[in-house]
Order: sequence, then C-alpha cells, then structure tokens
Amino acid sequence: MTNLEAFLAMIAHSEGTQNIPGGDRGYRVIVGSTMEKPILFDSYADHPRQRVQLSPGLSSTAAGRYQILERYYDAYKAMLKLPDFSPKSQDAIAIQMIRERQAYNDVCAGRIDEAVVKCASIWASLPGNNYGQHENSITALRGAFTDAGGTLA
Repeated sequence: MTNLEAFLAMIAHSEGTQNIPGGDRGYRVIVGSTMEKPILFDSYADHPRQRVQLSPGLSSTAAGRYQILERYYDAYKAMLKLPDFSPKSQDAIAIQMIRERQAYNDVCAGRIDEAVVKCASIWASLPGNNYGQHENSITALRGAFTDAGGTLA
C-alpha cells in the first residue's frame, strides 16, 4: 500500500467510518453512524443528501468514507467531472482536498504530522481544528497510518 492509500485509510479510521458494519470500508456511511447503529446509504449514484441532527444546534450532511459534506461534493463533482459518489469518486475528492491543503507531498513522503496539521481544517477528527468535536491524537493517527501500511519519514 502506498503512503497515500495509508493516509486515506487513516482518515477513514479517524472519522470512524472504516469499520462500520455493512459500510463498505466506510464508503456507504452517513454521519452519526456507530458500530452499534450503522446509518448507511443505498446508492452511489449521488451524495445521499441527508441532514443529520447530531446535537442541539449541530447538524451535518457528511457522508462516505471521508465524511464529505453535500455542498463540497457538488463543487468537487463539477470540478473533477465525477459521475457519482462511488468509492473512486470519494477517493478523488479526498485526494484533491489533500492537494489543496498543500499536504500531498508530505503524505507521499510519510511526513504525517505535517500533513495532519495541514488537513486539520478539513476533517473534524484531526487534531488542531476548531470544530468542537472529538479529535484523535497524532499518536493514534500515526498508528492508524502505519497499521494501514504507511511508512513514516
């Protein structure tokens, strides 16, 4: 597995989608899913476009392996000329997001700490953002990255 693939797996692990039962490695998962209560969508034809109330005053349309918001999916679908919300399309969006944060070279080189800092504003589960949600430690993320076959610099 390449460092890029391992980083994508690390994001899925961090976002809590990777091991949801029936979730197709996270690609079918809707925000709010748990191991005990998976919330899944049925078709990859489009983003599921479901707004989930997570707590009073906090709702989200996040879906898929990388918990992509509906509004971002629409923008990236047009930009990248994606046909659907399939695993391949979800991966392409996540990779584009990593590129836009100037973290792609860090990811490929195994500079995970640097890549996580650069990507923290995208994924709420990465440390160093201000979303007010659960953040995973950099130590846990390094472990998930290496467990997925990544090599640290």
